[in-house]
Amino acid sequence: MMTSNILLKAQKPVSYSTELPIPDTKKEGLAGHYSIIIATVIMAIWAISLILLMTINLEQVNIFFILVAMLWQTFLYTGLFITAHDAMHGAVFPSNIKVNHFIGSLCLTLYGCLSYQKLLKKHWQHHKNPASESDPDFHNGKQKNLLSWYFHFMKNYWSWKQILTLMLIFNIIVATLHTPENNLKYFWIFPSILSSLQLFYFGTFEPHREPKEGYKEPHNSQTISRSVWLSFLTCYHFGYHEEHHEYSNVPWWELPKVYKWKRES
Repeated sequence: MMTSNILLKAQKPVSYSTELPIPDTKKEGLAGHYSIIIATVIMAIWAISLILLMTINLEQVNIFFILVAMLWQTFLYTGLFITAHDAMHGAVFPSNIKVNHFIGSLCLTLYGCLSYQKLLKKHWQHHKNPASESDPDFHNGKQKNLLSWYFHFMKNYWSWKQILTLMLIFNIIVATLHTPENNLKYFWIFPSILSSLQLFYFGTFEPHREPKEGYKEPHNSQTISRSVWLSFLTCYHFGYHEEHHEYSNVPWWELPKVYKWKRES
């Protein structure tokens, strides 16, 4: 029932803050069209890349190629999750919330058979209570170091049902499509795991660990300032985390503009 209420609330169209003097972010319809195009491109590139990598004979390529391809797929997996995250804020297609939520759900299914409704509920809890006991993304007060916090974080999002489902899909693909197991491991399984580390480190650990001077209310988050390209490569601009919490309906690709505007105003 609670999840249904959250989804009903999420169906209300969102509008970008009128305080932002940024042409694209002030025009919800225009930004919405850009967002759905970007989301479609990310999903398409992920799918095409994965299909092509499944056909490669790994015995004929060197280890450097395999590592680069794994990192490439990791980056695309992160893009799938970031797209789903934007959908949770109604930012993928603001003018049609059903399409918006469908894309978010599809991205999480492709990412790792994750439940969109479950993550939507937890993500709203995170935004309401960042870096607190009520924040499902936060540590438990004891496991504050990187790895302990990561495993505590993952327990809230992964289940045996999802793991068994992925194992079943893996075996079906091998048995019916005769896809080499190593290709699936290197370009489907490992990138998904590495992506979860990337998302956790740059999207949760860095911006939400307590700074020396203490948290800054109300968002209890901090921006990690990097060049625009490095910000994009690390985690689709999620280093601009204070800006995301303050203007949570702004899509990921507009966060650099928000960051620049805040610094110049």
